[in-house]
This record gives sequence, structure tokens and C-alpha cells, in this order.
Amino acid sequence: MKLRTILFLFFLTSAAQAQKPTLEQLKKDAIAGVDTRSKMVQEIVDTVFSFGELGFQEVETSKYLTGILEKNGFKVQRGVAGIPTAWVATWGESKPVIGFITDIDGIPKASQKPGVAYHDPIIEGAPGHGEGHNSGNAVNLVAAIVLKELMTKHGIAGTIKILPGVAEELVATKAFYVRAGLIKDIDIMLGCHVGRELATSFGQPAVNSGLVSVQFTFKGEAAHAAGAPWKGRSALDGVELMNVMWNYKREHLRPEQRSHYVITNGGDQPNVVPSEATVWYFFREQDFPRIKELHEFGMTMAKAAALASGTTYTQKVVGSAWPNHFNKTVAETQHKNMELVGLPTWTEADQTLARELQRELGVAKVDPLPTKVKELEAPKDWKGGGSDDVGDISWVVPMTYLRYPANIPNLPGHHWADAVSMATPIAHKGSAAGAKVQVTTALDFLMRPELVEQAWKYFREVQTKDLQYKPLISDSDQPAIDLNVEKMARYREGMKKYYYDPSKYGTYLEQLGIQYPTVLKKAAGDTKPSVPVQLP
Repeated sequence: MKLRTILFLFFLTSAAQAQKPTLEQLKKDAIAGVDTRSKMVQEIVDTVFSFGELGFQEVETSKYLTGILEKNGFKVQRGVAGIPTAWVATWGESKPVIGFITDIDGIPKASQKPGVAYHDPIIEGAPGHGEGHNSGNAVNLVAAIVLKELMTKHGIAGTIKILPGVAEELVATKAFYVRAGLIKDIDIMLGCHVGRELATSFGQPAVNSGLVSVQFTFKGEAAHAAGAPWKGRSALDGVELMNVMWNYKREHLRPEQRSHYVITNGGDQPNVVPSEATVWYFFREQDFPRIKELHEFGMTMAKAAALASGTTYTQKVVGSAWPNHFNKTVAETQHKNMELVGLPTWTEADQTLARELQRELGVAKVDPLPTKVKELEAPKDWKGGGSDDVGDISWVVPMTYLRYPANIPNLPGHHWADAVSMATPIAHKGSAAGAKVQVTTALDFLMRPELVEQAWKYFREVQTKDLQYKPLISDSDQPAIDLNVEKMARYREGMKKYYYDPSKYGTYLEQLGIQYPTVLKKAAGDTKPSVPVQLP
């Protein structure tokens, strides 16, 4: 080869290398890419908020989100794992595979006008986003779209895969995702969940439990409750006897356990001996063996209650969740990007809404919206608490769970108050911050393959060294896709009138005619709204 040719090729290679951006530059471009899509963030947050759909009935939400992804070049597979509102969106064909997951369902009876610092439902009794799941969709979709753009522009190898957390409030789908093989090819999973601060963690969170969710249905014989009650066998008796036994058992269970139930069917009317009745239990504990043990106690008591009441019973596993265990390497990488991104700049209006809502709820200490990233801390002593079925995924692939600052401190959770900020500038800015953290973290794992190896090393040598994942659902259990059908049918038509229309209104607050923020007057004991709120 002639010297001139060699020099020409050398200069071409050098020029190509010079043009290839550094990881630092890619992150700057990613953050700028999220900023240019601030309108998309706001529209996704507000639109999903306005749907307010309950678990397994997220029809409008799934249609809307998959439409955005398809428009942006993602291939969507719908109805996965036997769940009509579940889907997988994919772009790319090479390794590594970066997964994104966040929840999409709402809370019963959580309808609430956003930006209003007191209880004021849009539709009395209707569901709403009283947890804030609507905002996570903006975080992950915008992050994935920006990531895809950068990968395309710079020829970065990898695949993006996005999944929705259907019916998370019922902890009822992610074990089925695992069983259907939807997670098996993912190298790193980046989950996110609405929070009050910018935070991440590794290990098992101190206030997290695993669980199994089970419905016990008793069947007996109907009879006239006054004319011939001796001819009946009350299924409700079976339910109540089981509950009595369980409540006596509590004295002899570990204080760390959390178990609770609701009677979803207690019969039809008092003058008919109930021929069918159902009780729904959550059995929560620290680890797989103890969760399984609580479930076995429950089955023993159901059998005893059926014998005592002369009835029969069947059980249905509605859902399950392993305790969360998040990956140290992923969390450390994510935390550095949280420090890079930082907290949003809150306005006085944002702080006023946060302050006045906490005062309305009577919290002991009113805290402002945070201004500093939370430190990454080692796992603390386990205390027990809520559950999230993302735990099943965390035992199959290295993952972590970003908490992004879209909500207000000191709220009760699963409550109308948790919906107050969720279609306001607080949620818009907090979700944008979350999207920046997600996309910059994904870039780390795409551009630094050694981080993927380190994450899997922790997963194999620390997390799963002594305990391997076993599903709490059986091969015959199926997703409970019939749940919430009647509740949504009762309210959906009325809720449609309040779906957000971004073609006509800049924000959902504007569409509803809400001045931001709307608070109660406190002067001279006046409790009337400072600004009347009139819905169209």
C-alpha cells in the first residue's frame, strides 16, 4: 500500500475518532434533549393523569403511550403475558439491552383537582392518580426517545425495551412478565417511581416487604334466613371464621409481618343465607420462605373454616411480589447522574402548594420541596412495609428504582392528597429531572460495558448467592384481568368529559380553569377557597 493511501486512511480514522463524542458530551446532549421535550413531558404527565384508570383497565393509558412510542420508531407488542393492557416496546437489535419500567395504574376514590390544596374531587368517588404513577410514563418514554435519537445519530450499539407496570397497586402482573420471558434478555433494568425527592438505593429497602395476594372464596347453600336458616350453609360464616382464626394467629406471628384483608363479597341481602362469599388477603413478610409460610397458614385456616361452616372453599392467587433488592453497581452509577442533573428549581407557587397541602392535612412538621439530592446509603435495618411487584424483576436482572421529585413531602400515600401535585409544574419539572437521570444512566451502561459486568457480578455473588428466585405464583395461576371492570364502568363515561386535550389547552390546569396554586384562606379562621374552582 502506498504511503499516500496509508496517510489518507490514518487521517480518516483520526477524523472519525475526533468526531465521536465523549460520554460526557453525550450526557450533555441527553440532558439538552430532555429540555427540548419539556412540552412532551408535560403533555404525557397531564394526559395520563386525566385518564385515572385502575389496574387491568388502563385501556386509554396503554393506547396513548404505545401510540407515542410507535410514532417515535418503537416496535410495540400488545397484550403480552395474557394481559390486555400490557405491552412491550422495543427498538434496536444488539447488546446490551437496557430496560425501562414504570407503573400506569391509579387508585380507587382518588379523583382530585390538581393544584388545589384541599379535597376537591373532579368526580366524587371516581378513581385517580393518588399515587402519581402518571408521571413515571413521562420519565421513561422521554428518556427512551432521547436515548434512541443519540444511539441512532452516533451509531451506539444496544437495544431499548420499555414495559408498563400494569395493575401495580394490585401487585398483580410482574411475576407473570417474568414467567412469560419478557425480562430474560434484558441486561440492565432501570425502573422509576414517583417520589418526594431525587433518590436511589441498593439492597433491600428498610420499609419494603414481599407478599402474596390471595382470594379465598367459600361456597355453601342458600336458604331463607328467617324461614329456614337451618337448611342453609353460610359461606359468609366460612369467611368470618377464617378471619377470626387469622386475627388470633397474629399474636404468634413475627412483628415484622404485615397481613390484612377485605371481604369483597359478603352475600347479597340479609334475608338470604349467603351461598358464596370471598375474602381477599395480603400476606407480607421479609423474604420468600416466610411469605410462603404465611400463605400456608392461610390455607390451613381456610380449610378449617370450611369444615366448621359446612362449606367448601377455593383460592385464587391474584398477585405476588418478592421483596425488592436493588443492584449496588446500578444504584451507584445512577446516583452520580442524579448529582449531575440536580433538583429542579421550585417557584414560590410550587412551595406554597406543598406547604398549604401539608397544613391542610395537619402534618406534624411541614417540609418544603427538596433542593438537594439524597445521599446514597447502605441498606438500613429492615422494618417492613409496602410491597411492589417490581421486586420479582429485581431478582431476575440487575435493576434499581429511581425516585424522582414529582410529589409533595409527608403525604399519606394512596390518597386524594397524593394526586394534588401530579398535573402541576411540580410533577412536570420533577418528571423531566427523572428523565435526565434515566437517559444518562442508560448511556453509562451502553458506553461502559465493564459496568454491565460489575452489575451482574454483584447480582450473582452477593444478591443471589444464597437465595434463588422462585415464583410465588404457580404455573396454573392466571392474571386477574377481570378486576376493576365494574368500578371503571361506573365512572369511565363521566371521566371522559375531563380527558386532557393538549390541542386546545396548554396544560390540564388551564383546561380545568384552576389557578395555580389554589389554597384555603387561613386569615381570621376563614376556610373558604381563596379562588373558586369551576369545572366546565
